[in-house]
Amino acid sequence: MRVISPQLVLTLAAILCAAAAGRDARAQETNLVPEPNASSQPSLPVIASPDPAFTSTDSPAVQILRSFKDSDIKFDIRDLMDTLRDKRHEGWVLAAYPDPKTSRPLIGAGFTLDLPERPHAQPDLLNPHPFLEPSSADLWRAAGLDPNRLDVILDQYSDRFSMWKKKGFRRRIPALAPQITEDDATQLLRIAAIQSVYNARAYCRNFDRLTGPQQMALSQLVYQIGVNLVRFDGFLSLINDGAPATALAADAPAEALASDRDYWLSVQHVLMQTQWARLYRGRAIAVIAMLDPAYSDSPSAAEHLVGASLRPAVAHRRRGHAASLNQVSDRVSSHRGAHAASHKRRTRAKRRA
Repeated sequence: MRVISPQLVLTLAAILCAAAAGRDARAQETNLVPEPNASSQPSLPVIASPDPAFTSTDSPAVQILRSFKDSDIKFDIRDLMDTLRDKRHEGWVLAAYPDPKTSRPLIGAGFTLDLPERPHAQPDLLNPHPFLEPSSADLWRAAGLDPNRLDVILDQYSDRFSMWKKKGFRRRIPALAPQITEDDATQLLRIAAIQSVYNARAYCRNFDRLTGPQQMALSQLVYQIGVNLVRFDGFLSLINDGAPATALAADAPAEALASDRDYWLSVQHVLMQTQWARLYRGRAIAVIAMLDPAYSDSPSAAEHLVGASLRPAVAHRRRGHAASLNQVSDRVSSHRGAHAASHKRRTRAKRRA
């Protein structure tokens, strides 16, 4: 029998202790590794179950937009897309063209191609839902389109704008060759619509209590007005702080707020007083009517009520022009009247002679 020396025993014990310490250290390091979905931007919520199509290069905004589910809202997102695609609203162009006011490049249903990511703080302390204002590149990526194609389109737009300028560019819109497909434009519109729904929740803390048409109306407002909706102080104050306390009580029915007709009449009235409603009367009538709790029963009746109350904007130049035309008309009428009276006098004189 071979005898093991005490020195060898001590050496083996030291080796085993070192190995155990290494395992403990590695376990502690594993516990310190952040969750794979942790975001460096605290203003954006973390996605618990990211889509398998996500990659490590996708921004939190892209993950949020792709994680949208149809069940998140009470209306069909396709209905909102159909409305926004309507030529009476944003139009539908498959090549980049200049915005008539800002000259920014647009495509599809008015999708802006060169917006940077914008900060948008949540001023409502009672609304934990943040705003989402990603760059056009992120929206493009969220739609599943190739980022390199966006760069090519922007370069071509820049060259064309330099040659044609805004007026010449807009005259050529009908003849522009498509730069994206119908499916591409539809995907961009869907992502833009989803962003509008997401931000509608940030504007309205009671969004989930509303009917489907009311949710769609708010989403349309966000899409059409964008970040300028923050200037609608009266409307936002009424939507949030002006909601009846009885309708928000814990024991109130789930539909209490959405069905309060007097409250929604006041909301409609506030919106009808805005410059947006007067300048874009056709769009405004369609949007404001959907706030009516009875809209689903008769959309045409709801639109008729709004249309009867919403007056178009006063065009001062046209008014002055009309006044001058009236003055000319009065002068012409007076001249014709005087000429006719003179003719009658001459005729009478001849008869007497």
